[in-house]
Amino acid sequence: MKTRAAVLREVGADWSVEEIELDEPRAGEILVKTGAAGMCHSDEHAHDGTMPVPLPIVGGHEGSGTVIGLGPGVTEFEIGDQISCSFIPSCGKCTWCARGQQNLCDLGAKLMEPGMIDGTHRHHDADGHPLTPLLKLGTFAEHMVLSVDSAIKIQRDVPAGPAALVSCGVTTGYGSAVNRAEVTAGDTVVVVGCGGLGTAAIQGAKIAGAKNIVAIDPSEFKRESAMEFGATHSAPSMEEAMELVGGLTDGVQADSVILTPSVLTGDLIAPAQFLTRKGGTVVATAVAPAAQMDVQLNLFMFSMMNQELKGCLFGSTAPRKEIPHLLSMYQAGQLKLDEMITNTYTLDQVNEGYADMMANKNIRGVITFD
Repeated sequence: MKTRAAVLREVGADWSVEEIELDEPRAGEILVKTGAAGMCHSDEHAHDGTMPVPLPIVGGHEGSGTVIGLGPGVTEFEIGDQISCSFIPSCGKCTWCARGQQNLCDLGAKLMEPGMIDGTHRHHDADGHPLTPLLKLGTFAEHMVLSVDSAIKIQRDVPAGPAALVSCGVTTGYGSAVNRAEVTAGDTVVVVGCGGLGTAAIQGAKIAGAKNIVAIDPSEFKRESAMEFGATHSAPSMEEAMELVGGLTDGVQADSVILTPSVLTGDLIAPAQFLTRKGGTVVATAVAPAAQMDVQLNLFMFSMMNQELKGCLFGSTAPRKEIPHLLSMYQAGQLKLDEMITNTYTLDQVNEGYADMMANKNIRGVITFD
């Protein structure tokens, strides 16, 4: 079938909205009419070349939609089912899935390879050349062919926009606080970077019962927005937050510092460490340039203060459990998702949406298709 998609052909080029050819789903795959696609900074990492992807790609890895076609042998889904994408596929069979760590599924090793999970292609441009869907999803398209391993069945009455957000940013940010930092009642938590990931982390810390939540971002708009999602204090930088956090904790410092900036760089670790108490935790969540090797860390302090530095992928959780759970919290009014969507765009406005993101105008921009 023919559909329209935002294609990135070379590093630094604009997204090109084109008519593409989408093959029928094969065994273990479904055809989905896209409802909404979140505009995550990770797509910008593909755009600027800091995350190596097999160009040309169909962009997008946050998304939701409706199942309109089934590949041979598919029994997990029915026509009309609503789905949220999972940017980490989960096979349910590997060691990690068996341990409940679906975010570490062995299929994740294939995410940066060309084509679908099996290495073949369903997407082709007008000249017949193959296209790779970003992270095996390609949500910047009116239709998607997905592996059943990359789709999560969700409640049918969840709006498309919120359903898209939990397929990456919200689940990742929320889990950074709840699962990885293990925030508990009365904690002091610092969240560095208050876009989509950071806003979700702030909400997670609030729901977990944190007493103090300090939002750090150079953008005044994002700092003000953070207060609406549960932050109790804010600062433009980690250096400027030192006195604030010390005052809130009688000099003890934060129980956890969660790093969710637009780009994670090695020079952010040391100042996060200095904001963290003895026995405290620094959680590194945001995407760093793939070639980043140099990290500033005071090893003496790290050891003598018994601190922890943890990475975090997809909220350190099982997406098949967590995505429906977060959406049920949204439906109960416990988790703010509609409020995270600052602006919506058409597919043709994809470049405008990313310009707004880079200009700090959005917490989350969302492409809508209906």
